[in-house]
Amino acid sequence: PQLSLWEAGILSAILAPTDAGLGQVIVNSPLVPQRVREALNVEAGLNDGLSVPFMLFFIAMAAAGVGEPSFARFLGEQLGLGLLVGAGIGLAGGWLLATAKRSGWMAESFLQLAVVALPVFCLLASEHVGASMFIAAFTAGLFVQVCFKDAGRHSVEFTEEWGQVLNLSVFFLFGLIVGRDHALFGAAPFIYALLSLTVVRMLPVAVSLAGSGLDKATIAFMGWFGPRGLASIVLGLVYLEQEKHLPGEGVIRLAVMATVLLSIFAHGMTAIPGIHLLARRTGGA
Repeated sequence: PQLSLWEAGILSAILAPTDAGLGQVIVNSPLVPQRVREALNVEAGLNDGLSVPFMLFFIAMAAAGVGEPSFARFLGEQLGLGLLVGAGIGLAGGWLLATAKRSGWMAESFLQLAVVALPVFCLLASEHVGASMFIAAFTAGLFVQVCFKDAGRHSVEFTEEWGQVLNLSVFFLFGLIVGRDHALFGAAPFIYALLSLTVVRMLPVAVSLAGSGLDKATIAFMGWFGPRGLASIVLGLVYLEQEKHLPGEGVIRLAVMATVLLSIFAHGMTAIPGIHLLARRTGGA
């Protein structure tokens, strides 16, 4: 009851994306059919970026109800400027990297760092002009490949070597925050978290896969293995960084923390048993 309709929308957008890192065991297992692995992998790779416009829309509508600047102005700054900043940095950065590589001005090992530096530039530029840093970084990742086709390969190389350290560092900080705020948790956030990971996730997945030809066990598997983690933590921080001071901010924060916390343990403990159960049900190895 503490949340308005728009604040409930904010919460739904923050918890919509799934975590590729927490789902890594699933998408790397040869026991899981390739079609299923590809679908879950693509979902985890795209849905955080697709959730951002919805979250910004809900934030703007909620803020309009408490006397904040107009909806059109907020979305124009966040989305419009975010797209421009991201496209500009992506195109310019891609051209510079391609020129440096072609001319032999940069060692191969430094190309990884150079590619990863582009989203940092997006963050700095977005903060300066009031754009969405998430939209800017996402757009830059698309546009950098226009001039520098190897950007994806270098970013993957960086992720394999250093990205996991950064990923685990975020979860370490998340653990510290949960430990600090543990006294604030009651039963309600965890009841919501349980619903978020089951009914709220699994029912829409089942509806979206109707007519796909997949059996019930596979559909249930794909519905359950939608872990919440890094993307939800980042979107939650983006929401708090807006500093709109909405009435339901505390409820949203606790609900997000409870859902991510429950997901880490629930999906982590059920990954291997779930893979083997699916293999037996579908006649796999």
